[in-house]
Amino acid sequence: MVILISDMFGNPYYAEKISHALANLNLPESPTNLYEPIEYILSLSGKRIRPQLVFMGASLFGYKELDDVLPASIAVEYFHNFSLMHDDIMDKAPLRRGKQTVHQKWDDNTAILSGDALLVKSYEELSKCPSKSVPALLKTFNRVALEVCEGQQHDMDFEQRNDVSQDEYIEMIRLKTSVLLGGALEMGAIIAEADVDNIQRLYDFGENLGIAFQLQDDILDTFGDPETFGKQVGGDIIANKKTILHILLKRALTEGDKTEFDAILQLNGQDSVEKVRRMKKLYDKYKIFEQANTLKEEYSSKALKNLDSISVPRENKEDLYVLADNLLHRTK
Repeated sequence: MVILISDMFGNPYYAEKISHALANLNLPESPTNLYEPIEYILSLSGKRIRPQLVFMGASLFGYKELDDVLPASIAVEYFHNFSLMHDDIMDKAPLRRGKQTVHQKWDDNTAILSGDALLVKSYEELSKCPSKSVPALLKTFNRVALEVCEGQQHDMDFEQRNDVSQDEYIEMIRLKTSVLLGGALEMGAIIAEADVDNIQRLYDFGENLGIAFQLQDDILDTFGDPETFGKQVGGDIIANKKTILHILLKRALTEGDKTEFDAILQLNGQDSVEKVRRMKKLYDKYKIFEQANTLKEEYSSKALKNLDSISVPRENKEDLYVLADNLLHRTK
């Protein structure tokens, strides 16, 4: 399997170590329709943010035995891709990382079962971690995995509601996206045997960074460059997703624009270009981009304060400062 790393963020050494492990999976050849989709989604590269965070969480506290960290890192990557395969089915998403989603390339049933197999493989990897760390790693992994499911359920529930608040939305993305970033860092710190207070501060950094990261993703979905974003620009508008942009706009609308807003929501897939154009016009009128960006910066600031407060030398934090800056100023 060929793993592309050109668009990875973070530490190149960690990225290469993860890529090498994924390129040498030695999955069974049969049944083909179970294992080929796993190879396919893992070959699509992505940024490999979450597995790198496991390494960074351990290295932050001076841990040097990186081969001990690799299985937990791979477990996080497997879990993340498992969740993507299932999320794409629920969202009816045509593209993932600029390529066909698994359920589009194969079918829904294949994507569900291959995703399930990836989740099992996650636990297989965790069993390879240092034995003294395994109980705490399992506790963190299970907590995070369940919270991700809770976040996805909230996200689906929001599709049936027209009264989603900003606070509810932030809580949903905290669960769906942020806890996995925080959990990945926490798992690295557990392997490094960091103290409880520093582990919590590191987790809080990851959680706040994850919220800012998802807000940035919402912004890019509408205002990103289609040549670099890797997903369908305007897809959230077309699907009437209750993103932070949607919620901020609905709260700000004057009576005169509510009719236009409702009319836009009624446009179907055949009018997708027109739908995106008209909604972006409202976003521009109410300065929704600026409002969403300000909110993103609030959580970014919280994350950096959490990182500042961890009691290790500043040079140990350099990878995390650089990663945070890259994630929050990315274009894809």
